[in-house]
Amino acid sequence: MWEAIRSNRRRSTLLIGLMGASLVALGFVIGMVFDPSAGGPIGAAAALGLWLVLLFVALSQGEQLLLLGANARQIQKEDCPRLWNVVEEMTIASGLASAPKLYIVEHDAPNAFAVGTKPEKAAVAVTSGLLKRLDRDELQGVVAHEISHISNLDARVMTIASVMLGSIVLVSDLFLRSLWYGGGRRTSRKGGQAQIVFLAVAILGAVLAPLIAQLLYFACSRRREFLADACAARFSRYPEGLASALEKIALQPSSMPEVNRALAPLFIVNPLQPFGISGLFSTHPSAETRIKILRSMGGGAGYVDYEAAFRKVTGAASRCLGESVLAVEKTVPARGAAGEPDPKQAAIERAQEVGALLGTLGDYLSVPCPCGVGIRIPGGFGGESVRCPRCGRVNSVPLAGPSPAGPLAGSSPEAPSSAAAPPLHYQRRGKSWESFRCSCGKTLQLSPSFIAPSLRCPSCRRIIEIGPAGAADRALSSAAPPLLP
Repeated sequence: MWEAIRSNRRRSTLLIGLMGASLVALGFVIGMVFDPSAGGPIGAAAALGLWLVLLFVALSQGEQLLLLGANARQIQKEDCPRLWNVVEEMTIASGLASAPKLYIVEHDAPNAFAVGTKPEKAAVAVTSGLLKRLDRDELQGVVAHEISHISNLDARVMTIASVMLGSIVLVSDLFLRSLWYGGGRRTSRKGGQAQIVFLAVAILGAVLAPLIAQLLYFACSRRREFLADACAARFSRYPEGLASALEKIALQPSSMPEVNRALAPLFIVNPLQPFGISGLFSTHPSAETRIKILRSMGGGAGYVDYEAAFRKVTGAASRCLGESVLAVEKTVPARGAAGEPDPKQAAIERAQEVGALLGTLGDYLSVPCPCGVGIRIPGGFGGESVRCPRCGRVNSVPLAGPSPAGPLAGSSPEAPSSAAAPPLHYQRRGKSWESFRCSCGKTLQLSPSFIAPSLRCPSCRRIIEIGPAGAADRALSSAAPPLLP
């Protein structure tokens, strides 16, 4: 496997080197237009300096800039235990030292991407649509694919390549705009016919260089997707999970048209690329081809099985994986599907999970009324009860209060907002998704599978005891409050 990864890195290094040569050559020609005697070296140095500045910004803050551009928000384990557990499983399977941070993008189209110039700074972002539509096996396949990109250092290479592409586009755009708005008056008149030639070459280079750089950038991206798919099949030991997920993601019509073109190649399926389309201007191999390869692996989930399926589907003479890896690798049997006892009920629970998660991130508190209406209360609401807009019932706002057992020994009553303060208490009303507010105002949610006796508020760090919903509690919670006159 490392042979294939090294081969990809060498190929990417060559492609990025060609992009760098294009940038320096473009800067040299543009410099000669403005000063035929000494402008060439100055222009080349200026273009290279611009790239170094942008590269420094990308390597130091690239992850946050990309996540900010996607409107991604970080989540914690208590926000989405299902996703968190899958990420932890695939982190162990991949051999990464630490799990990546998790982010969610509020968008109904299912998709995901990974960023990180270093594994310890990496992050995986998924859309809310992905969490709603994918079962656990499918989600595991997608997460395994993204973690493969992190462990293979693909995100670092793509960050450098995208910065190089952005530098070429920026230099070309500045030059063409200077000609358009300046009318060529700023160029030197001492060059004669030589300067006219340089001007023509510079204009041609400014038009073609971004196009050539974009083709090289796309080539960097395409070569890595097959390898990430192979790793995902091996990590999850269930190729059908990723194949089914790719099918659901790729078949979404007009997926995410507002996505920035610089960010699109990072997604598991390019949201701007139609299903089944692949070519010079494609950032990813055809999703249809990737699905066929995964489903042609038979009962295996190893690298040898993926290589055989790759050759069968593509008919390629060249190998997808390295010879040294294939020489020592053996077939890995695929596991069976985890399955869901009731797929319809599972889909409802996933929708409830995502709704609760988005409500928590937006600081909305969900108050279920016995008539079936879910009342969403925005942050800053100071009342202790709220009236249902349908039936008029008065529903109490779920809040964490003082612990019935009293303060813990050694706690500090003078610091109610600190981690050393007496614990709060919240009594569960049932075993479904429910949310409540800490005394500091932070909205928290509990999943149906939450069984811990307490949790810590991520805002004020105060411990909150969670009481299980007993028979008396369920009776009280199911009793309808009186109607308001």
